[in-house]
Amino acid sequence: MARDHASTPATDARTRILDAAEAIVRARGVPNLTLEAAAREAGVSKGGLLYHFSSKEALLSALLGRLAEFVSQDFTEALERLPPGPGRAARAMLAWGLEVSEAEANERCDRAAAVFLAAFHHDPALLDPIRAVVARLREAVATDGLAPGHGMAVMAAMDGLFMARIFGMYELGPDERRDMHAALSRLLDPVP
Repeated sequence: MARDHASTPATDARTRILDAAEAIVRARGVPNLTLEAAAREAGVSKGGLLYHFSSKEALLSALLGRLAEFVSQDFTEALERLPPGPGRAARAMLAWGLEVSEAEANERCDRAAAVFLAAFHHDPALLDPIRAVVARLREAVATDGLAPGHGMAVMAAMDGLFMARIFGMYELGPDERRDMHAALSRLLDPVP
């Protein structure tokens, strides 16, 4: 069903189209993402959509680019909230994954999952921008001044939670989140 975008500025059509494509994948699955459906959901003509995105691949590429930018910016903000020192990147990773509300974590995960799955379904190479961001995060965590493997254990645990959310395997309850945070925090002591 098309949304009412009458109050949204016309200059924001590109964002509306990206939001619509993401919403379609989240609500109805990858096979239902077509240029026509995205245009209808965004409240633009197919020609208007084609002005911004010449193909489904271009639309998916833009979704991945937007997600990569969000992940990079969101992690940077989490990092900047922490004092400098050993373990800072791993602590930011832990905060990013477990120090937000379950609702916020699920919303962030659902949005990323929709984009990941749509791109992977169409062409796995489209994931390269997010792979580059994850490689930078991994490098930051791996060179964080912690004992070898400690930062990566935190990152792998956060990735595991992300995958569990994407595929609906499980969600942690409040006590489990607290206990996991405490266990992983013990890995974040700097190397003596």
